[in-house]
Amino acid sequence: MVAQPTAQRSDSKERAPIAGEAFLRALADHGVEYLFANPGTDFPPVVEAYSRAKISNHKVPTPLVIPHENLAMAMAHGSYAMTGKPAAVMLHVNVGTANAISNLINMSRDYVPVLLCAGRTPITEKGKFGGRNRYIHWGQEMFDQAAMLREIVKWDYELRLPEQTADVVSRACEITMTSPRGPVYLSLPREPLSAPLPEPIGPVKPRAVPAPPHPDPAQIATLAEWIAASEKPLFIATASGAAAIGPLGRIAEKYALPVVTQRQREVCLPSNHPMHMGYDSHALIPDADLIVILDADVPWVPNDQQPNPNARFASLGEDPNFRRYPMRSFPNDLSIMSNTAAGLAALEQALSKLSIPEARIAARRTRAAEFNRKRKEALAKASAVPANDKINFAYLSRLVGECIGEDAIVFNEYSLMQEHIERTKPNTFYGNSAAAGLGWGFGAALGAKLAAPDKLIVATLGDGAHMFSNPMVSHWTADIHKLPILTIIFNNSLYAAVRGATMSMFKDGVAGQDGGRFMADLSPSPAFELAVQAQGGHGVRVEKASELPAALARARDVVVKEGRQALVNVICPT
Repeated sequence: MVAQPTAQRSDSKERAPIAGEAFLRALADHGVEYLFANPGTDFPPVVEAYSRAKISNHKVPTPLVIPHENLAMAMAHGSYAMTGKPAAVMLHVNVGTANAISNLINMSRDYVPVLLCAGRTPITEKGKFGGRNRYIHWGQEMFDQAAMLREIVKWDYELRLPEQTADVVSRACEITMTSPRGPVYLSLPREPLSAPLPEPIGPVKPRAVPAPPHPDPAQIATLAEWIAASEKPLFIATASGAAAIGPLGRIAEKYALPVVTQRQREVCLPSNHPMHMGYDSHALIPDADLIVILDADVPWVPNDQQPNPNARFASLGEDPNFRRYPMRSFPNDLSIMSNTAAGLAALEQALSKLSIPEARIAARRTRAAEFNRKRKEALAKASAVPANDKINFAYLSRLVGECIGEDAIVFNEYSLMQEHIERTKPNTFYGNSAAAGLGWGFGAALGAKLAAPDKLIVATLGDGAHMFSNPMVSHWTADIHKLPILTIIFNNSLYAAVRGATMSMFKDGVAGQDGGRFMADLSPSPAFELAVQAQGGHGVRVEKASELPAALARARDVVVKEGRQALVNVICPT
């Protein structure tokens, strides 16, 4: 047997602390509970650090091995949604980083704080502990590994010296948690991460982050006056969040302010609130004389609808102009940079000081009630039991809501129709980001289950989106980490977004002659129900509307009562 070179051995009986230990302990000191890891040859210092932590009993994040990078990122996203704490992900050098970028873009657009870490090919070719000793260590080196994601993250850095490890983690955590929040990236070469530290590792005190921005009183006063004078106001919210529900709900109720939660990515207003006008702003846009935009990146699609040219426009949020979007040209007469909840609370106070004619408020309320009456009649008709026993998305969405109840937490990647499911409580619904990087929903649901094990977590996915979630990897992860969730596949054997885009442009063209199915057709569809069965879960395929209620109830009970994952593959012909 040929002995390993001395530079590659670590058999010191004294076992001086290494930077990898400082890295893990600093993460724990900053409140990071889990490290979602997809390991590679860059991980030995982390493996050693975890092994030492078992002996020393020092607090470190719980490691979770996740066999695909995009899944690890989605799980970190879902965990943050439940806890509000930063998550950490560690991947394998440049190739692992590249595999994670889709969900990293989702996180950036959703302002999710995550510390994305990746190894970096060892710098030295010989003679240095931690240096290159594998074939791949040459081919994986890049001139600038972080360049591929620098536009997406708030900050990136490469660890240079072992002594700076704790400070680098602190810097990463303070930046990721500073408003507007978002992901950061840290690359970790093996040499400094495996190097001994000159001093014992002490506790790290997290650095304070600035308070989120609060509104300018003069701007709030102006907006209050505009609301008081408006005959037909309209609020549009997409991601205003749980903390804003209270003040938004109160002013909407008191002053009869219609609210549309346009493409909402979390519950912005309970669906049963009397001033909740649904999820599509286009019907109300033309008549509104005041439009207030709350964390809505695309409050309407200009090609589909145009607002009243005489209307006033106001935006409120921590990033009201969405400065990371290269082009966004929605009208804006008043831009209020503020934490949304704080801004709405200030607006509530400002409105209380004004005298608004009761007749004006009553007229607003009457119009809203009539709009909602017609809207709900149409919804009831659309979601009725299908006469032909074939399942459609509206009927399926309604039954999902009735089956899971108000306390379940839903992660929806496209197909669930929000207008047909009641979400009346904060933090019970999350939708895919504006970037729409597919393969998010299943993993986010798993991360949420990890953080909220007593909750019923439901993933509603299109069949195309589910393919992006790497079903075998996802089901394995759910099984091995004991994360039973309910997954419902809205299966139309189709990339509906692709078909819809084609038909929007070439309905009368050659591509429209087959209904736009070319390059969108996913038939024959996989037997998704068998994949979950392979990991000990419950899987069932449903094709008839009459069989759907019982199938959903059985799958729910498997998750809640038996603690096993379940999947219902619902065939919805289109």
